[in-house]
Amino acid sequence: MKKVQVITDGACLGNPGLGGWAAIVRDNQHQQEMWGSERYTTNNRMELRAAIEALNSLREDCEVEIVTDSQYVKNGITTWIHGWKRNGWMTAAKKPVINQDLWQELDEQVSRHVTTWVWTKGHASHADNNRCDELASLAAREQSRGVR
Repeated sequence: MKKVQVITDGACLGNPGLGGWAAIVRDNQHQQEMWGSERYTTNNRMELRAAIEALNSLREDCEVEIVTDSQYVKNGITTWIHGWKRNGWMTAAKKPVINQDLWQELDEQVSRHVTTWVWTKGHASHADNNRCDELASLAAREQSRGVR
């Protein structure tokens, strides 16, 4: 199984407001940067979107290490989602799961791969996370989408 590393980040100008997401997808031979935006969204939605888009870009099942600075995404997909699904997408407090649509998309993408989730401190010394932050913020400001 091919090994891939994915680094993700989301940004929002206002929360809610103009949003951007970015990801770096890397294997032994290639590296790709991707980014996109939404006009009215939240930071958490952009963090989720970054992971979804990165995993969706993989054309085969892979062993994927996903590096995120979002405890919300990491904890949600590795721990909380099991209870949400068991409880019909309701939280422990019996309220509907916020961003259920994106959690379901992410769950679908994760099911295709063997994933390991790694948290890194945002705006710190992780060069790839800093690059994703730069791309996500730019996408939010410019409302752009691209791959490089």
